[in-house]
This record gives sequence, C-alpha cells and structure tokens, in this order.
Amino acid sequence: MRRWLLVSGCVGALAAPAAAEAAGGPVVAVQGGPGVAVRAAAARYVAVGAGHETIVEQVLRGERGIGRTRALDGVWGVPAVTYDNDTTGLSADGRTLVLAEIPTRFPIHRTRLAVLDARRLQVVRRITLPGYFAVDAIAPDGRSLYLIRYLRQDASRYEVRAYDLARRRLVSAPLVDPREADEKMQGVAVRRAMSRDGRFAYTLYQRPEGAPFIHALDTVAGTAACVDLPSLESANMFGARLIPPAGRGPLVVRVPRLAPLAVDLATRRARFVSAPKPAGPAPVVARPAADRGALLGDLAPVLAALAAAAVLVGALMAVARRRGDPRPAADSEIAA
Repeated sequence: MRRWLLVSGCVGALAAPAAAEAAGGPVVAVQGGPGVAVRAAAARYVAVGAGHETIVEQVLRGERGIGRTRALDGVWGVPAVTYDNDTTGLSADGRTLVLAEIPTRFPIHRTRLAVLDARRLQVVRRITLPGYFAVDAIAPDGRSLYLIRYLRQDASRYEVRAYDLARRRLVSAPLVDPREADEKMQGVAVRRAMSRDGRFAYTLYQRPEGAPFIHALDTVAGTAACVDLPSLESANMFGARLIPPAGRGPLVVRVPRLAPLAVDLATRRARFVSAPKPAGPAPVVARPAADRGALLGDLAPVLAALAAAAVLVGALMAVARRRGDPRPAADSEIAA
C-alpha cells in the first residue's frame, strides 16, 4: 500500500549545526582520488600535490593514460561537496574546470579559486573572495558558479551564493527557498546527485537531530528548494544513494535496509516504494499420478538387477541339491 508523506520546504540558505562535532565542519577540496568527471568530457581531472605546487592531470577515459597536465603554484584541489567524496567543479559541457585553494591556515579570511579551460588546461581566471567560501556546484555552460559562504569560522552558519563567472561578480542576494524563507536548517552534506544534463544538483543532508532533507539547486535558473524527509528521521543517511529524476519522475532516496523513498519535488511529497517480498523456501510438490510410470521407468535397471540375482541364487541352490548338499558351498554364498 502506498503511503504519502507531506514534506515541508526550507531555506536555500543553510545553517550548519552549532557544534563542530555534529556538523563535521565544511567539506574542503581534495587532492588525489578519482577527481571529477562529467558525461560530456573525454577525461576526468585530478589534482596531485607536488611540494609547493599542484599538478592538475587530465586522465583520459578508457585507460588511455594522462593527457595534458598543468602545474599551479600553491595547494589546490578538486572541490568536494559531501562526506561521501562527491565532487564538483567541472561543467556539464566539459569545458570549464574550477579548482579551490586548500586552506592551510585558520581562521580563513579569503578564498581563492582558479578557473581553467578544461580541454587545454589553461588558467583563464583567478578569483579571490573576502571571507570563507566553498564551491557547491557549477552551471552546465560554466557561466555561473555556486558557493557556500560560511558566515562564521566554526561553520555554524552558512548560506548559498551565486557567482557570475561571465560578469566576474558575486550575486548579492543569497539563494533561498521562497516558500519557507524564514526557516533555518541544520545538516551535514552526505550525498550528491546531478541531473543528466548537469542542471540540477541534489544534495542529501543529515541533521544531528530531526529529519534529513534534500537541497535541490537549479544551476541555470539560480533557484533553490529544500524538502524535508520526516519519514527518514530515525535513519542513518550515511551510505544512502540518490537517483535523480527521470523526466517528470521522482527523486529516489535509497537507504540501506529500508524501502526506497520517492520524492516528488514539485508537490514536496514523498512515499515509500513497495519493496518486493523476499522469496521463501521452494514448496515441496508431490509427483502427480501421471508421473508414476516415469518413476517406475527410472527404477527399471534396479529391478532387473534384483531379478538377475534371484535367478542366480535359485540356480546355485538347485545345483547344490543335485549334489546332495542341503545348501550351496561357502564360496558360492551371496551375502544379503
């Protein structure tokens, strides 16, 4: 039976938990690992530390080795967005790559980003922002960048901001969900999924208390929506998976040991999808009467062998009686 659950909206400008232990702190850019990739690109991109430099590698698909490389002064990394090692920074058209400087000192008073032509691996722009920012997403055409701005150094408050790469300016107003513009949310980003065209970024957040929620970011329109998931309030979201909508279908949240949760982002309702019942032991089926002939056919060789043994015993007994011996000789006995 389908059970629908009403889910409320929330602010696109998010607030992390006040306690650093609960929030886990911001997710910083990473070096090594799988890097970042998109469907349209013929390569994935990895940042590798080399002393006081960072080597950006263009790793070709199909085990074709390393394509281009570029050395950058300083410590740079591929932007990470969740604690499950989801990354971002490469536009869906495969043309724009954004790297973030990895902080080495605290408190953080400035944020540096590098924008590269992904195909030639040439730096086309450097961005320096006052304050503490982290890359959250990039538009499919690479014209807009979305950042999380930390309003406090302990990451207890933050908001989503847009940066216009074409005009080289930070959009003044934060992105908020207009349906619930006053509601403040807390959470840790645990899983990210992108729509097939790279337009929508769906992020699953786990709260230290209360229901988890989905943050849906439209990187083309520059809008955000938040959807609470009260049915998963007691679940552990680490290890969960997000399956982005196909066409007008729902976003699916898969949590270990639970039925999938289908989330309708337009109506902000969610329902558990019925899971198939586990298969029980195979029933014992009695052989019908029509199969008794087949059963006797299977026993025919055994019956023939028993008949031959009986004939042999009878013959030996007859020979013994003709010789006057009441029973067969010992070496002719057949043990039962």
